[in-house]
Amino acid sequence: MALDGGSGLVGATAAANPLSRFTCPVCLEVYEKPVQVPCGHVFCALCLQQCLKPKKPVCGVCRSALSPGIRAMDLEKQIEATEATCSGCKKNLVLSKMRNHVASCSKYQSYLMEGVKATTKDMAHQPRNIPNRFTFPCPYCPEKNFDQEGLGEHCKIYHSTDTKSVVCPICASMPWGDPNYRSANFMDHIQRRHQFSYDTFVETCFGNCSGNLKFSILC
Repeated sequence: MALDGGSGLVGATAAANPLSRFTCPVCLEVYEKPVQVPCGHVFCALCLQQCLKPKKPVCGVCRSALSPGIRAMDLEKQIEATEATCSGCKKNLVLSKMRNHVASCSKYQSYLMEGVKATTKDMAHQPRNIPNRFTFPCPYCPEKNFDQEGLGEHCKIYHSTDTKSVVCPICASMPWGDPNYRSANFMDHIQRRHQFSYDTFVETCFGNCSGNLKFSILC
């Protein structure tokens, strides 16, 4: 989710990016009904439900034993009171309304695509080792050569209860992707983040794009 004035990369420090503390480590969006678990980390209520499904659930951030937490009311009040600007239409909204807004904001969707195209144009002529963005390896096992849809189906069938934190091979293959960023809940991540093929919009190019664009694509 792209937010002007204070947004940042997922995983950046709150000091450098003030709004990063309002971002769920599972869905990578602004918290929705935030819940704080015993280890101190916070998740959206629905994201936490997914994390608690394995027989021995662990926190996706610190890997400590996970159990139901308590509603983070103070954080929820801050989300309802903190404003940010949509990078598409430039409308100011409180964070609690931003998730629904960007889902239906046509200017925001255009903003994302223009950012991807601009990055493609800038990086197209840089000689790099080119990873394959059309097929992906499973982050859990040695199986490989999955297309985006096939990877999701494979993980759903064979790894739905795996709690290991892994790097998303789809995100890592993208120009803005961080090959070192581990998703706290890969199954939820791939279902939420990869519903369409980025290759529709991204041509062969590599390198790091701007921080705002990276945050936009992930969130």
